[in-house]
Amino acid sequence: MTNRLKFLVATLLIVSLGSCVSKKEMLYLQDAEGINALEAIVKIEPKIQQSDILSINVAAIDAEAAIPFNLFEAGNTTSAPKPITYLVNSDGEINFPVLGKIKVEGYTTKEITNNLTTSLTSYIQKPIVNIRLTNFKVTVLGEVKSPGIYPVPNERISILEAIGMAGDLTIQGKRKTVVLIREQNGKRTFIDIDLTSKEMLNSPYFYLAQNDVLIVEPNKSKINSSVVGANTGIILSSISFLISIVAIIIR
Repeated sequence: MTNRLKFLVATLLIVSLGSCVSKKEMLYLQDAEGINALEAIVKIEPKIQQSDILSINVAAIDAEAAIPFNLFEAGNTTSAPKPITYLVNSDGEINFPVLGKIKVEGYTTKEITNNLTTSLTSYIQKPIVNIRLTNFKVTVLGEVKSPGIYPVPNERISILEAIGMAGDLTIQGKRKTVVLIREQNGKRTFIDIDLTSKEMLNSPYFYLAQNDVLIVEPNKSKINSSVVGANTGIILSSISFLISIVAIIIR
């Protein structure tokens, strides 16, 4: 192989390596060097939205007094009756036994618990109310190992935890602009999240809300490889043809 042909091959290799992922595109929280200060962790509680599903259980010292406030689905001979759940309607309300319609949209489960406890004191002595949001879930799509919908039983999850549940980003995932889609108060918001900056930890979007969607976009390397992959035969034939022409010219 002549020097000119070697030079051509080397040039082609350099161009192909130029699409490799750099270190700065891979690392999380790159600007978090050492421990600068202890920052207070913001306590986040999800606020109830339309179409949320609530599980509500009422207990009391007098168990019989609480019975009218705990409804169950009709069971059969092989299974025990299951407590019914409450769907938040388009008006942001649930229809609760005895009390009727109760506004819950925009409130946390703690606030609803306090309000419901106060209302029940007219019917029950020292009521105990337990409320859970049963359909808290987030969706992670795009360049992660296991995209999908993930339920969140404890009603709190951060962006990093959601990505961890999805098996982390692939090497082709774009870490500087992960897109968060959030629907709230009848509006859809799109937010860019930079996983490489520690400022993400202070973002009001660091903790996810129910039904949030995270989309990890492919980086340039993945996009370029996709284009190459779709035309691999043509590209290889073209390169082979060019090398043959150059070899003939420089003989």
